[in-house]
Amino acid sequence: QGQEKLSCNPRKENGSHVVLCELGNPMKAGTRITVDMELSVSGLEDAGDSIAFQLQLRSKNSHSPNSAVEVVKVPVEARAAMELRGTSLPITAVLPPAWQPVEGSRRLEDHGLKVEHVYQLHNKGPSTVSGVTLRLAVPSRLQGSLLLYLLELGTEGGMNCTEPPGLNSKQV
Repeated sequence: QGQEKLSCNPRKENGSHVVLCELGNPMKAGTRITVDMELSVSGLEDAGDSIAFQLQLRSKNSHSPNSAVEVVKVPVEARAAMELRGTSLPITAVLPPAWQPVEGSRRLEDHGLKVEHVYQLHNKGPSTVSGVTLRLAVPSRLQGSLLLYLLELGTEGGMNCTEPPGLNSKQV
């Protein structure tokens, strides 16, 4: 009929984490109660797609002290908002109309202007992320002509990268 807050105490029992809630004592035969619980569980990165809770009523009643164990599976859903930011340095690059690359040269300036593209991948949460794959498609040719010559690829922050085919193929 009324709503009451329960006093619950977490503890370890037989190697398991147990939350013990006192529902009331004594209770009349046939009493029906509904309990809504909100649990905060951490460390779910490797939990899979659900976690299971075992629920059991225990009583000091000598006739039936323990109810059957009920297993409740709760789906685990990790959410993270990823944001990709990028910039090019310089922002614009214009070659003179008569400029031609110097074939066979290993000097960077003989192949065009250096443009550095920097991308930052940010996790805005609320969950942590791992195993993220970012694929960047960089247009290196335009209408059969060289547009961008991919010179090098670098990362920061413990990320792994797979170098694209043709990276610095002229060994500039």
